Amino acid sequence: MPSNDRLHSLNDLIGLYDERMQEMSRMTAPGQIRAAKGKLVEDLCPEIIRLGWSRAGGKFDRLTFDEVRSYPISIRLDYIDSQDKIIADYLRGLQRQDTYRAQVDKHVFIDGLLVLGTECKAFAENAMLKRVLTDFWFLKLEHPELVCSLVQLESQLTGDYSNLRANPRIGNGRSHSLMSHFPGIDLNIVTLLQGERKVNRPIHKTEFYKALSHASLDHAIECFSDLLKPFV
Repeated sequence: MPSNDRLHSLNDLIGLYDERMQEMSRMTAPGQIRAAKGKLVEDLCPEIIRLGWSRAGGKFDRLTFDEVRSYPISIRLDYIDSQDKIIADYLRGLQRQDTYRAQVDKHVFIDGLLVLGTECKAFAENAMLKRVLTDFWFLKLEHPELVCSLVQLESQLTGDYSNLRANPRIGNGRSHSLMSHFPGIDLNIVTLLQGERKVNRPIHKTEFYKALSHASLDHAIECFSDLLKPFV
């Protein structure tokens, strides 16, 4: 983990982005390209969060990440009671076991407490958004004060999620329809590249390349600075 005086600069992050895009331009397997784009966002995201924490005035020895840990989701007792006796008895026997475990890509801790969850996507559309919201809903059963965020390289949500200059960002009706059914989850959506994703214009190809700009990174850093200020 970098210390306060060895933070990655915006140029470092842009350099990483450009290097990975050049590597992807030489790849031919679609699955390999998808994995590389996802890994790129997962590598950029912690550095953006660190820069946001630093901008908010936070000290690095208080900030840690965990992308491995998951959180057990137990079976609801009222659900068990509603079942046939044989099924109910079986389910009661599972109560002390991990029946499902919830997690997102990045778990951010301040002073050892989980305060922020971040899902990292090469792009998001509304089917993915539904899954992201569900994962956060389960996490918030255990951590009701959790701050929730989605970092995407490109947006395929439509609306103005891909307009980095939109202030405020209005979104679109379909996304808000989904979010409205997950009360208590205020999902902070951060997009890194300007312009809606086009399936037939993949950005790893030279002719469709999109630059990662200082302005875009600065906007993302400011978003996380605002989210993390209450924990400074």
